Order: sequence, then C-alpha cells, then structure tokens
Amino acid sequence: MKNTVLIITSGLILSLTLGVSQQNGEWKAPASADKITNPFIGNTTATVEGKKLYKQMCTVCHGNTGKGDGMGGMSLNPRPSNFTTEKFQSQTDGAIYWKLTEGRAPMASYRNILEEEQRWQLVNYMRTLKK
Repeated sequence: MKNTVLIITSGLILSLTLGVSQQNGEWKAPASADKITNPFIGNTTATVEGKKLYKQMCTVCHGNTGKGDGMGGMSLNPRPSNFTTEKFQSQTDGAIYWKLTEGRAPMASYRNILEEEQRWQLVNYMRTLKK
C-alpha cells in the first residue's frame, strides 16, 4: 500500500513538474500552422483595424509597443511575448495566427472571442512592431 501511494505521489509530482516546465518553455506552433496563409497580407486597411484591436485587447499585457511590458503582464508566467524581437518576427503569419487562435495559459484562446478576419488583422499589425 505504501509503495502504491509513493508511486502515485511521485507520478503526480513528475506530471506537475513537466507541465510547468513545458508551460515556461518555448511556445512553438505545430508545423502545420506554417502552411496557413494570410489572406490579408499587405492589406493596409486590415493593419489599421488590427491596430485598433491591439489597443483594445492586447496592450494591457503586451504593452503599447508590443514589448511584453504591459502592466497586466508583469506577474504572468510565462511573461507575455515581445513582438518586436527577431525571434518573434521570424515566425510565419500562420504560426502567429495559430497562437492567437489556440492560446496558451495564461493567454486565452481567441477562437471564440475574435472572428477569423480580426485575428488576421492582429497578425498584420503585429508585423509592424518590429524593432
């Protein structure tokens, strides 16, 4: 009986440890996301609309300039992404769109919050935040 309790307890601790380390690790979209094409690429109207959405929905955590320094994100783990970095900007539009759609704790999924078009508008605007 003691061995069973020890095994179960060890398994729970290992699961929690792995879950936390994966959550804090690099967030990668699946390879299939890279094949999703942006239907609004180069569309300045979509970018302008994306900026409006960003100001309403994203600045609280990601900050006004997209550096991940918004007041709402200071205590989050993992910290909000910095959209100005080369690492972030090197992702495909499809990968960024996938992340907006799926979310990852503590960031919500926007699948049922924003329309598909709005998520693409955000992708377009996020592209303007390069260093």
